[in-house]
Amino acid sequence: MPLYGRYAASEMSVEARSPLVGSEATAPAAYEAEGLSGVVARSPMEQAWRRFRRDKVALASGVVIIIMILIAAFGGPLAERWVGHGPNDLITHGVVNFQPVGPMTTVKDNNQHDTTLVLGASDLVGRDEFLRLLYGARVSLEVGLLATFFGLAAGVFFGMLAGYYGGLIDTAVSRVTEIIMAFPFLLFLIALSATLGARLNDITVFGIFSPGVFTLVLVLSIFTWFYPARIIRSQVLSLREKEFVEAARMVGASNFRIMRSHLLPHLVGTIIVYGTITVAINILAESTLSFLGVGLPDPNASWGKLLDSAVQYYTIQPWLILWPGLALLIVTLSFNLLGDGLRDAFDPRAHL
Repeated sequence: MPLYGRYAASEMSVEARSPLVGSEATAPAAYEAEGLSGVVARSPMEQAWRRFRRDKVALASGVVIIIMILIAAFGGPLAERWVGHGPNDLITHGVVNFQPVGPMTTVKDNNQHDTTLVLGASDLVGRDEFLRLLYGARVSLEVGLLATFFGLAAGVFFGMLAGYYGGLIDTAVSRVTEIIMAFPFLLFLIALSATLGARLNDITVFGIFSPGVFTLVLVLSIFTWFYPARIIRSQVLSLREKEFVEAARMVGASNFRIMRSHLLPHLVGTIIVYGTITVAINILAESTLSFLGVGLPDPNASWGKLLDSAVQYYTIQPWLILWPGLALLIVTLSFNLLGDGLRDAFDPRAHL
């Protein structure tokens, strides 16, 4: 039978079998049965993925972030085994004429064995810049990711409660967010880190995290939950009036089930986009606190502490500022570009 005849026969069979004549709900199955192609419906997540994979910059940023996470997780221990010393080991021969040695310098360690300082020494006690940079990546990503997770979780929780229930709950959450937003962000971070740090720095969660990471995660989470709470609240205020929410109420769904199964899936795009941008903000905040001396305690390494120790050598050893500054630039730029790409991908008005 000619192609047109088979297509017509397929249409006639669809009309004969379905009361929805010519509807897209039955046509694709009939086309597939006849060996023809039809219109295939795609979920919002599939459409977002199709839009996202066209953005080469966002894809490259995601690859860079994955590589940085792998380096932060495994790079430090592997490099430590390779060079034969740790990031906090004091190498007296790493300092010559009262200044750190430069990159690719072979010196004697404290056991009089030859060791190579790949990026030179980081300070006047000869600690390895390369190892401290790798371990600093672990600290920065741990603080950025964990603080973002807990801050977003609290923001989504309070935002959904305020937007869905309204009334007294909405008023209480809104007033608390406005009060917190009225405080100077950086000054309050410094004050809390300086006062809470001495009490909480020893909490390492069975040795998983470095001393001081728990304090930074706690402090940053306190000051990052109210922005997503306001965003989620505004979206829930609109979503709770939609027909699918009314239908769920009519069939007897509880408020918790409606928020979990009907409202939360509509917020996934917003949460992902805001989360990627917040990670970059938290990494910069951790570096700022460590640079100011109220972040991680000595001798633990972070990119902010490396910048702090490099300031006094920037005229004679400029690479000490270059390495942590470049690492911060790459990571924060990658998260921001990934967030921009995800924002465009989840935009329902964008073209496929």
